[in-house]
Amino acid sequence: MIRTPLRPLARILRARERGENPDDIEAENRRRRHEAVQDKSRRRAEGRLMLMAGCFALAFGTVGIRMGALASSQPSEPRAQVLSAQIMSQRSDITDRRGRILATNLLTHSIYAHPHQMIDPVAAAQGLARIFPDLNAERLTHDFTGTRKFMWIKRKISPEQMQAVHDLGEPGLLFGPREMRIYPNGDVASHVLGGSGFGNEGVNSAEVIGIAGVEKAFDAWLRDPANDGAPLSLSIDLTLQQAMEDVLASGMDIMSAKGATGVLMEVATGEVLAMASLPDFDPNDRPRPLLTGDASDSPLFNRAVQGQYELGSTFKIFPMAQALDLGLINPSTGISGKMPIKIGKFLINDFHNYGDILSATDIIVKSSNVGTVRVAQMIGVERQKDFLEKLGLFEPTPIELVEAPTGQPLVPRRWPAVTAATVSFGHGLAASPLHLATAYATIANSGRRVTPTLIHDRKMPVGDQILSPRAAAMAIDMLRQVVTRGTARNADVEGYEIAGKTGTADKPRPSGGYYKNKVIATFASIFPASDPKYVLIVALDEPSVETGYGGESRTAGYTAVPVAAEMIRRIGPLLGLSPIGDEKLPTIQARFEPRVEPEEATGIKLVANQ
Repeated sequence: MIRTPLRPLARILRARERGENPDDIEAENRRRRHEAVQDKSRRRAEGRLMLMAGCFALAFGTVGIRMGALASSQPSEPRAQVLSAQIMSQRSDITDRRGRILATNLLTHSIYAHPHQMIDPVAAAQGLARIFPDLNAERLTHDFTGTRKFMWIKRKISPEQMQAVHDLGEPGLLFGPREMRIYPNGDVASHVLGGSGFGNEGVNSAEVIGIAGVEKAFDAWLRDPANDGAPLSLSIDLTLQQAMEDVLASGMDIMSAKGATGVLMEVATGEVLAMASLPDFDPNDRPRPLLTGDASDSPLFNRAVQGQYELGSTFKIFPMAQALDLGLINPSTGISGKMPIKIGKFLINDFHNYGDILSATDIIVKSSNVGTVRVAQMIGVERQKDFLEKLGLFEPTPIELVEAPTGQPLVPRRWPAVTAATVSFGHGLAASPLHLATAYATIANSGRRVTPTLIHDRKMPVGDQILSPRAAAMAIDMLRQVVTRGTARNADVEGYEIAGKTGTADKPRPSGGYYKNKVIATFASIFPASDPKYVLIVALDEPSVETGYGGESRTAGYTAVPVAAEMIRRIGPLLGLSPIGDEKLPTIQARFEPRVEPEEATGIKLVANQ
């Protein structure tokens, strides 16, 4: 800014010419300069006042808006932002597909001791031993009177036990709050849920972690605070699961079986609606794992996923479906049933002589080893291996269980002609019942591969088309005839159109060869056959039942099939499938009494050529 001089020369000269006083000019310019300075100061002050007023208005407006929002919102407890918040964060519930609780949390307490603060350590030890019979009074007395400053007594106790300890009046016995995982349905779906335990522990908190099953598979998700407590919804239906376990337990008892397993799968989605393995356990009191002996003797062993079994004649539909797809045969094609078949130094026979010529359908209906081998020979070794691999029988199932990778199928390293022959009728390749359920679901799904899952409404990738829909439909028709006139006639439950295949496989000895009187009896079924919706697998380990005709049978037709039939009667209405007719259903014991029927092939009928 250019300042105006106080005594401008031009004006001073003119003023002198007119006889005026030049000092007046200087005084006037000083006044104007002072007024300009005052105006500038006033404007600056006004601007500052306006800015302050705006800040105050904004602040009060923000406070008012926040107060209004709080007044209109629902009250909630603030979350503690402290170091222990991670340990104290609640583990999400696990529910079935209908939202029913399978696993949840319960507030409880732990007991710990400060021996140096005890008044009467001996009385405290004796009192604790009375309240908790599993504690040893002498051991506690030794610990309380020693040099220890801290020790755990119990990680979790009931309110009644807490009150009893409190009544002891011992200041050296202290309580710490914590959450514990409970399973309100006891042993129902125990192998699916797995179990949980404590991780990081403090006197006032404990971290609950999964140790098996979906609890461990989804441990990070269940503990993630970002999920805001949303439950993990499984595909399991609690009612179906309970019904399956009840029938399996009854069947296992009647058939004098060592163990049993069942898998119910929805064909369209691959969702497992029920999965059971017996014997089972209560995840609220999970037993310790076996350190010696056969792993399958432990109740922790999940036969449905971890069991590696030769599943016998249930495999016969695979080469038949593949041959139908390749156009090598049709259901009425005549195939030689003349036995034995000689492969190298081995002879393959059937349990009965079914005639010199059998139709492709009758090979499945009568469960002919010889006919199945001849169909497998038409296919060829490489194509057979490729098809079984596409069915998922060479790799562990992708089910969401930490135990799934241990269910790696036992696939032959070499695949000579005799291996190709025995694998075609279910020997020489060991897989789990869940593998079998998945393969049958693929056939039932018009030949498109199905991926099993335990998560409800999970978006699964579309599987590859392994079989043509036409070949898959013909295969299901063959399986339906197994039930109506073949080895599975005990499964012909009126109104449910069951299609399926029996399989009775001799159990291999650990030292080599096969047991003479121990089998795995399996029935793999699809229903309804006219509109396949569900796949059910039932397998019994070492069953044996009196036939009622002075003999004893271990074949699937007499053991696994009646159990599966009873199971479908029980779960069919729960699935919304109404049977045709109003006939009075017999008791479970009566349903398990087998009909007279031809026996299927049992075991690998290989005879060394002498």
